[in-house]
Amino acid sequence: MTGPVAPRDDGRDESGAERMDRNWAELLQELRVLQTGVQILAGFLLTLPFQSRFQSLDGYQISLYLANVVVAALTTATILLPVSVHRRLFRQGLKATLVASADTITKFSLTGVGLLSVGTTSLIFDVTIGRAAGVIAGLGLLSVLVLLLVLVPSALRRKGRAEDTR
Repeated sequence: MTGPVAPRDDGRDESGAERMDRNWAELLQELRVLQTGVQILAGFLLTLPFQSRFQSLDGYQISLYLANVVVAALTTATILLPVSVHRRLFRQGLKATLVASADTITKFSLTGVGLLSVGTTSLIFDVTIGRAAGVIAGLGLLSVLVLLLVLVPSALRRKGRAEDTR
């Protein structure tokens, strides 16, 4: 499993253990940001069945709603997973394993947040404007998220590697 590893000469005067501690702290901060977004979307979803208009949803909308609830629950679980892993590996000298696994888990969590955002947006547009608008809004947001969360970081990584080889 690969994880966040600082370049050998990144200008920092830190030991390997200090680097792992810093990487762990950075990952936890990222997970806190993700957690807030998931909590807001999940909270919104959990209030919907108590609205009078919820009874008028069709089968597709109810399925999309329930899929969003499942994605919210699973994303919440993945965001909590690094904390659970940390508790299990605490003081066992496995910080590098912990950081590498948290890096992978955070990527899955980002995917979950993206899917939850797309699904929730699609549901809202579907209910308020119509099915076509829901599909277009969902696909539009999915396209933007792929661009921002996958393609931009990949391009930056390639650019950084190209600059390092000069």
